[in-house]
Amino acid sequence: MFQQLESGANVSMSCGANPGVTKEISNFDSYPDLYKQFLLYSNCHQFPLVINQPKKCAGNQIFLLLAIKSMPQNFINRQAVRETWGRETAYGNLWVRRVFLLGMRNGDFEPNLQHLLLFEGQRFQDILQWDFHDSFFNLTLKDNLFLKWTTEYCQDAHFIFKGDDDVFANTMAIVNYLHSLTYPIAEALYMGHIITNALPFRKRNSKYYIPESYYSGPYPAYAGGGGFIFTGHLAKLLYLVSHYIVFFPIDDVYLGLCFKALGIEPLAHPKFQTFDISAKDRDNACTHKTLLLVHQRSPQQNLHLWRLLQDPALSC
Repeated sequence: MFQQLESGANVSMSCGANPGVTKEISNFDSYPDLYKQFLLYSNCHQFPLVINQPKKCAGNQIFLLLAIKSMPQNFINRQAVRETWGRETAYGNLWVRRVFLLGMRNGDFEPNLQHLLLFEGQRFQDILQWDFHDSFFNLTLKDNLFLKWTTEYCQDAHFIFKGDDDVFANTMAIVNYLHSLTYPIAEALYMGHIITNALPFRKRNSKYYIPESYYSGPYPAYAGGGGFIFTGHLAKLLYLVSHYIVFFPIDDVYLGLCFKALGIEPLAHPKFQTFDISAKDRDNACTHKTLLLVHQRSPQQNLHLWRLLQDPALSC
């Protein structure tokens, strides 16, 4: 069971396979190959930064840091975010900064984009890239490496937004909402579209498949990974507690486990719609004006919606 695997062995800095996993899980040989690989190397937490932005948080204190999960090939998504809700700017005197979180290309049969990513990182100063294969099963690793980066380079950000590069976020409304929060909510915030009483998928053909011999029972309440917000100083605590909670193959569930270990309850906000909204409202600027986040939107939809929302003539 998952609970039995939560041990200090997860602290290992070595990135060799951990054969002990095969003994702890009685039917390990029946697991899918990708799952086996994930479990064998789930003790690997340390990977070098290929592209870093060590001065990202220097200067004006950051009110909101946007940490956006992306993949090497998603150039268009990243550029659409830069031109819309991910702009680095100040709302009044509240500064917003942006980083994209990337691993390396997935395999030998994909084109080598590294020279383009190096140029992109130099041009926009917003790429964080680590030397691990970027895949669904490594999203938890990506989160963990970002938390480590935050403790080293961006400890003073008031709030952190973690989300995907295919969401639409109403950044001004998010900043205004966060600025209105008072103690104690603002000191221990974990907010988004909260999923409660969710059960693991048991069908092997689902990318969310979790064998019953690995995890039993319902998941803890957790914020949907499309986009959520937490108080900045919690990044260090999340990183520390991750040394004692074995990696889980679903990243938003894993963070839910970490927040639960810290004793922090998630706060549901109805304006986070990570499962999208009614089809008739998906191109309606007025509907999006009242939301904080919606998932998913294409780069073209993001640009279209953003321009409509910036139009002073918009009447809702």
